[in-house]
Amino acid sequence: MEEAFTYLDWNKYVKIDPKYFGLTEAEILVADPANAIKKLGWSPKIKFGDLLKIMMDVAMRAVGLEPVGEGDELLKERFLNK
Repeated sequence: MEEAFTYLDWNKYVKIDPKYFGLTEAEILVADPANAIKKLGWSPKIKFGDLLKIMMDVAMRAVGLEPVGEGDELLKERFLNK
């Protein structure tokens, strides 16, 4: 979340409603791609921060907001043929 909201001014888009808080909320989620790299020979083609920008631009557009646009530019640069 911290990385997502360094991409845009979250105060303009987020409203906190305590009714959605729950005891099942995970405090910390950590992913480790080491097994996929080791066992499958997989390697990421895009960094997390760049993926986040792409996803944020798509999500903003989907709800009728003007996207920041960095994610759109990354798609054009890296995936020109797709």
